[in-house]
Amino acid sequence: MTSKLDQLREITTVVADTGDIEAVARLKPVDCTTNPSIVLKALGTPMFADAIKEAIAWGKKQGGNSEAVSSAVADRLAISVGAALVKLVPGRVSTEVDADLSFDTEASLAKARSIIAAYKERGIDQDRILIKLASTWEGIRAAEVLQKEGIDCNLTLLFSKAQAIACADAKVFLISPFVGRILDWYKKSTGKDYTAEEDPGVISVREIYNYYKANDIKTIVMGASFRSAGEIEALAGCDRLTISPNLLDELAKDEGKLERKLSPEGRKPDPKVSVDEKTFRWMMNEDAMATEKLAEGIRAFAKDLGTLRTMVQKELQLAAA
Repeated sequence: MTSKLDQLREITTVVADTGDIEAVARLKPVDCTTNPSIVLKALGTPMFADAIKEAIAWGKKQGGNSEAVSSAVADRLAISVGAALVKLVPGRVSTEVDADLSFDTEASLAKARSIIAAYKERGIDQDRILIKLASTWEGIRAAEVLQKEGIDCNLTLLFSKAQAIACADAKVFLISPFVGRILDWYKKSTGKDYTAEEDPGVISVREIYNYYKANDIKTIVMGASFRSAGEIEALAGCDRLTISPNLLDELAKDEGKLERKLSPEGRKPDPKVSVDEKTFRWMMNEDAMATEKLAEGIRAFAKDLGTLRTMVQKELQLAAA
């Protein structure tokens, strides 16, 4: 019997949710996703010591250790992590627009274009990169513009059907609904434990997947933020799943039978709708879980981005001494 990971690969594109170079080389995913937390963790490994030295030297040449320079160096380091991952996967690497720009469409557009330009400077074409944006109304509007420019986007921190519908309306390339974080909220709210079939995060992704397939929406559904292998197995057949190395290893060691749970052929009727800004904001207001987890996720990513910028500023100060 082949492993559950190999069985999963036959029906779902497997993506690695990590910046761990050794894990990516070993597990051989098709794509990789990163975020500020993953970038910060990756830069703490010996693998990126030279990249940090290069970025600090570059920053020093830009003129000191101002906030703007620190931010530019942090961006350069995120690109260094992404560029290293691009060498290891045949598909795409997701790089995230700054979380503190999540409510600013124009600033998000400028940052996204600068990320693509930075990759091009390293000889990496935009068709190897996905721009990650938070699934705020402003982030979705930025993605709509970028998609028209031929820059594919990954809309992250997605917790509700309202966000998924808005992303479909914007014709974004891919969405990342967060399975485990939805489960976290419901466990805390209700005090209950859930089986994989009862899991609110699993149910949410299944509903979004069905809505997309029922309406021939081309946007890719990529489940993310898993708490257990059971959640992954409950979404077997989803377009893509981005999975942490520890859960990939667990699936690789399990030689049980994996049952397909999702397929386009299994779709059920679900009438297509569109949402304008007023409707989107009201639907989010009525969904306490989605509102709270979106805000919490943006704060967490902004905090880790701030930690990275502070680290860079200290290194620039040392280099100037």
